[in-house]
Order: sequence, then C-alpha cells, then structure tokens
Amino acid sequence: MKNYFDLTGKYALVAGASSGIGTQYAKALASQGAAVAVAARRKERLEELKEEIEAMGGTCIAVACDVSDEDSVKACVAEVEKAFGRIDILVNNAGINIINEFSEFSTEDWDKVVNINLRGQFIMSREVCKLMKKQNYGKIINTASVGGYAGGASQIAYYASKGGVVNFTRALASELAPYHVTVNAIGPGVFDTEMTHDSLDGDFAKYLEGRVPLGRWGKDGELDGALIYFASDASSYCTGQTLYVDGGMVCVL
Repeated sequence: MKNYFDLTGKYALVAGASSGIGTQYAKALASQGAAVAVAARRKERLEELKEEIEAMGGTCIAVACDVSDEDSVKACVAEVEKAFGRIDILVNNAGINIINEFSEFSTEDWDKVVNINLRGQFIMSREVCKLMKKQNYGKIINTASVGGYAGGASQIAYYASKGGVVNFTRALASELAPYHVTVNAIGPGVFDTEMTHDSLDGDFAKYLEGRVPLGRWGKDGELDGALIYFASDASSYCTGQTLYVDGGMVCVL
C-alpha cells in the first residue's frame, strides 16, 4: 500500500528554521524521510538543529540566510542546490512582529516586518521556483497566520504582511501550476514560540485563549500534519489554499 505522506528521496529547504515553528517543521520533514536544508540568520542555532536531525537518523545541512537580503537568498539557494542537486520542497517560515500603535509605528519598522514576512517569501520563492520549473515538480509552503484572515490593533505591519502572504500564495499557485508546482499556505493560530511567548501571559491573553473554540493555544507538533500534507503527494491536487490550524479561531473572528 502506498504511503502518500512518505518524503523519502525528497529534498527540502526550510527558511526561518532557527527557532519555534521552523525548527518543528524541519524535524517533521526529516522524520518523514526528507533531506533537509535549514536556513536562518542565526547559524549557531541551525548547527544545533542539524545535530538533532542527524541524531534522529536524518540528513541535514545548515545554511546562513537573511531572507530580507536578496544576495543572501540567492547564495543560500545556490548552496542548497550544490549540496542536494535539487529542491523539491520549500517552506517559507521566516517572520517577525513589531507591536506599536499605528500613529507611532515607524516606516523603518513597517519595512522591517514586510521585508521579512512578505518580500522574503517572494524572493525565496522566485529563486527556488527556477529549479522547480526545470524539475517540473515542486511544493512551496508559505507560513501565513490567522492574522492573514482578520486584523487587530497595534500590529499593523504584521497583519498586512500576512494578508499579503495569503494572496501571494493564490497568485503564485496559479502561475506555477503548469509546471506541476503546488503552492499552499499554513495559517497558524497562537502557538507558544520564541516570538509569541512574552505576549501569552496576562488577563487579556487568557481571555483570548478562552474564546478559542478548542479552549487552548496550539501545542508543539500540531502543525506537522498540515505541513506533511502540503509537502507530500497526498496534496497533489491541492494548490492555492491556506489551511488554518488554529483551534477554530477563524470561526469566531
């Protein structure tokens, strides 16, 4: 019987893999048999992740990359291509958030968030899709957010960038479909990660958690199923979609 979720023989690149969801994604892909290139600005974190994946019996390389720097992205993709010969799966996960009221939100901070969260996915996808078009095969998986579905106060650049990711995913899916490259996005709800941890303590956070239909924030590993689905042949006829893994948050937003 065919295992549609088996990634043996596939080569993956995970951008934004040095912490949180990106680290989990890299381990999940490796656990299903993919060779994984992990990329981020913090190379020392990547080396630790590489050791963990190799201890699991997986294959991993660590590549320094700043997705807001076009030359850095091009160098990263070239290094991964040299090591693996191809890239079957791209996971765009690099992201940041800056919180401030709109009237005080600086143009510099706007550019910083949008350059990483949206422009970075554009540049990385553009460079990797050149390989995927030659291969006539590929899986691009973008990290969106429940913030791409609904807005909120004090995070203007984050919400705008994640809304852009959702429509970027649709547009790119349409363009790359003739090359058998699917493009989908995962929209996480609230997970306890390095980026969100400090904001999950307090009365307002507890109130929001209580409004999640499943009654809690997401746990480690609960995004893995969506990732493996989009990365594998199980999703061969699915493209341009955003799957919200959020405990039901978008049902009540």
